[in-house]
Amino acid sequence: MLQLGLVGCEPGGEAAAPEGLRATTAPRDAQWRVSSGTAAVLGLRPLTMDAVPTTAYLMLGERCLRNCAFCAQARDSRAPIEALSRVTWPAFGAQHVARAVEQAHATGRIARACFQVTAGAGALDEAAQAVRTLAAETGVPICVSAAPRNVDDVGKLLRLGAERVTIALDAAKPAVFARVKGGAWERTWNLLMMSAERYPGRIGTHLIVGLGETEADVVTLIQRLSDVGVTIALFAFTPVPGTAMASAAPPPLSVYRRVQVARWLIVQGVSRVDAFSFDSDGRLTSYGLDATALRATLVSGEAFRTAGCPGCNRPYYNERPGGVMYNYARPLSTAEAEREVAALVASLG
Repeated sequence: MLQLGLVGCEPGGEAAAPEGLRATTAPRDAQWRVSSGTAAVLGLRPLTMDAVPTTAYLMLGERCLRNCAFCAQARDSRAPIEALSRVTWPAFGAQHVARAVEQAHATGRIARACFQVTAGAGALDEAAQAVRTLAAETGVPICVSAAPRNVDDVGKLLRLGAERVTIALDAAKPAVFARVKGGAWERTWNLLMMSAERYPGRIGTHLIVGLGETEADVVTLIQRLSDVGVTIALFAFTPVPGTAMASAAPPPLSVYRRVQVARWLIVQGVSRVDAFSFDSDGRLTSYGLDATALRATLVSGEAFRTAGCPGCNRPYYNERPGGVMYNYARPLSTAEAEREVAALVASLG
């Protein structure tokens, strides 16, 4: 569940930690925050759901030292400490959660676990401890979304048992990054590229649509990331009460759909940004496919589902039940897929 400024902070921004990442198991009194949907899947508390998370979403750390304008965990945020985007994250004992994750994975209820790590003093050590604990208790694939200081930090998390590490850009261009996150976009970009080169297929990032970029900005960046094997989790900006951007509007669904489909076509190797067309405002007008070919390519509805790591569906992270569905957390029905494809094709005109 990842519209996370807290995991996309500028590298080098965390308080100094002891040399290396201490790889100890979690203390007996260690607490992990668990998304409310995950807590229900793991049997930790009851919750009625019509879309069940297929990843165990876990959060480490307290209020972030960084101040991303869209993030509930930002330093100056007035959102509750247990909130992240539209989701609440109650705390449970780490060992208890690890055992519950193992049982849920063994029975096929979850496909992976994902740690969201706030940027604060000792955050990377806490992440290292958590990864080692979960890797020792389970065989579940583990993702860590954190703010590593350098490529060595990334490698240590991977060696401790993480399958992949996510370094969030969130913003699609430097000016937007500086405005909503602070710091230099290039530093995060360079760390992302160095990590992708050293650990191919094991690095991911997050991009948020609706922060002030154009469609051309984000789609061009998606192509660059895909070309170097970085996994791209795509989000729609979600205004959260208590944050600096609480009064900002989410992106129009048509804008998100055009970018969402562009990501899918690029990642699937169906088309490339070189074949796309944009108008003078950076709005996508063509994917380089005629309407018939585009409809046939999108008929399954897969392009409209949650994008990110394998097994990640983030139900209702950007949505309210019964509201606008930016990311489908489940397979689409035939009628839903036909409706989404028709609307997408019409929006290109």
